[in-house]
Amino acid sequence: MSAKPAQASYDVIVIGAGPGGYVAAIRAAQLGKKVAIVEREHLGGICLNWGCIPTKALLRSAEVFHLMQHAGDYGLSADKIGYDLDKVVKRSRGVAAQLSGGIGHLMKKNKVTVVMGSAKVTRPGEVSVQTEKGTETLKAKDIILATGARARELPGLEADSKRVWTYKDALNPPHMPKKLLVIGSGAIGIEFASFFNTLGADTTVVEVMDRVLPVEDAEISAFAKKQFVKQGMKIMEKAMVKQLDRAADKVTAHIETGGKVEKQEFDTVISAVGIVGNVEGLGLEELGVKIDRTHVVVNEYCETDVPGLYAIGDIAGAPWLAHKASHEGVMVAEKIAGQKVHAVRPESIAGCTYCHPQVASVGYSEAKAKELGFDVKVGRFPFIGNGKAIALGEPEGMVKTVFDAKTGELLGAHMVGAEVTEMIQGYVIGRQLETTEEDLMHTVFPHPTLSEMMHESVLDAYGRAIHM
Repeated sequence: MSAKPAQASYDVIVIGAGPGGYVAAIRAAQLGKKVAIVEREHLGGICLNWGCIPTKALLRSAEVFHLMQHAGDYGLSADKIGYDLDKVVKRSRGVAAQLSGGIGHLMKKNKVTVVMGSAKVTRPGEVSVQTEKGTETLKAKDIILATGARARELPGLEADSKRVWTYKDALNPPHMPKKLLVIGSGAIGIEFASFFNTLGADTTVVEVMDRVLPVEDAEISAFAKKQFVKQGMKIMEKAMVKQLDRAADKVTAHIETGGKVEKQEFDTVISAVGIVGNVEGLGLEELGVKIDRTHVVVNEYCETDVPGLYAIGDIAGAPWLAHKASHEGVMVAEKIAGQKVHAVRPESIAGCTYCHPQVASVGYSEAKAKELGFDVKVGRFPFIGNGKAIALGEPEGMVKTVFDAKTGELLGAHMVGAEVTEMIQGYVIGRQLETTEEDLMHTVFPHPTLSEMMHESVLDAYGRAIHM
């Protein structure tokens, strides 16, 4: 006779310890709830271990390498400039490990029970966890799904971790690519293209849409593309990789463009064609949870159609951003605790891409605003007109703002250039507070800073720019 599974009761069970799950667990614990969190791999999820954080560490190394190559521009000299890819990767993995360990400390500090294993919701309020020691049954009134997402794989383009890589392979590369093909030009694809191109790889990016960074404002995408090409990247738009012929030392890509198929040889391919939510194996279909292709269907408060069952972050659909997941985690924890909460507004969540130059945006693009029926005023300001940008040696970039011509409300902001991922939050606050052009015009921006361009762009929308 087999032993009964160990059982434990909680107020809240969180499945998945990524940036959505661990934040939800901490906030629920802060509000007096008894919380358990289940994770099958690493605390911190993809973001801390195989995504946001380690990629930024790699890109920082590439940025420093680029600056060393241009030391003469700053009156400095640097001899024998080079890099050790193994050490670059080791630093990146160390950063990830440090932060993942920090999540473990936060769990202990907040008295959150961590259960390592694979979870399945067997019935409302009950979770079965397969651990190394056996099966545990956890019970709670409320369950939060925060299982994240994984790389999408297209038929014939599957990764083999040798010559065809996913993002995980690219983060811990078995070799330095000499001739690299990146399939997909969203944030993941462009960041890896930027990293390896800076380190010397002959890089080609293939994008099926009509422009790179297709979710960005068209003007920003065009500006970024021009910079990528200046850096030596080859960009193929309205193109599709139809087939990969694999050999021991190369991959032949069949690329369709303009109605014709051409063959090109590469030694490495990175597939970055999107992500799919981790909805399988959770028992959701048996519970009657509504699933739309690759994500769980939820309302504005992240509630599924099963009472007491929530879904946050990537598993709940776009935008697939860690900060969106974290904010949803806080909101759901507070809702469970009976507090008054405000729904997350997707149009007020910033998107950031850490290529060179950086790209950041929030709200509606100019085209989207017009499509929605707004009469718009648009402002632009170039980096070349900003003193701090010139002093930094970063004159290439632009800040673009979109306003409702009738009310003056800020509808969207779009940036490309140095450190724009740090500047965008000013506009995010503006969007959240439904700021008007007058509010921004009357704000005093410090000098000399890159942020002054945010002010000038607003002024330009109303014909009042000073330095242009």
